[in-house]
Amino acid sequence: ISSLVNMGQHFGELAKIRHVITYSLSPFEQRAFPNYFSKGIPNVWRRFTGSFFKVAPPMILMYLTIHLFYTWGNSAHQQSKRKNPADFENDQ
Repeated sequence: ISSLVNMGQHFGELAKIRHVITYSLSPFEQRAFPNYFSKGIPNVWRRFTGSFFKVAPPMILMYLTIHLFYTWGNSAHQQSKRKNPADFENDQ
């Protein structure tokens, strides 16, 4: 019968736990962006600069390599589609 009593309660109040003290703060009393400018932005900058020089050079190298082979492949394809004028010298 205790399960029937607990069915009407909210999710956080489904069970009573003894000897455990919990505290909660109302969402209306919390600050939405505490220390956003003083700690948040410098932390983002520190993490960005810490990982940028590890991640960016391989990505730039791969981009340049792929771009080089892509342009080479397109130019080789365009040249292979052209007609050779020497093949048609003896035509009338």
